[in-house]
Amino acid sequence: MPLLEINQSRHICASVRLDEVTATQVDQYAAFIHASADDVVDKVLNYVFSKDRDFQDFLKTAHVKQVAPALRVRKARTIVRRSSRQRSLRPGRSPRLLCAH
Repeated sequence: MPLLEINQSRHICASVRLDEVTATQVDQYAAFIHASADDVVDKVLNYVFSKDRDFQDFLKTAHVKQVAPALRVRKARTIVRRSSRQRSLRPGRSPRLLCAH
């Protein structure tokens, strides 16, 4: 029986700016492969990173440790369950989950 390999990954939520045409194509490709836009962006970037030989060489240098983070990372808010009485006291103020993975 083959061993089952389990890869656990940690997800973050980050804001990025895309050209309108690119954003439309991400949505279209996501619909085409029946996936989420988040999955498309993640997989496409991983594919590009793995295929770019110059980038792979860069990753082996000491310069990679000097790269400052540039993504605008958002912290996920957790959902707080409230009773129906508490919800009625604050209409329109329901808790929201920004990112969940």
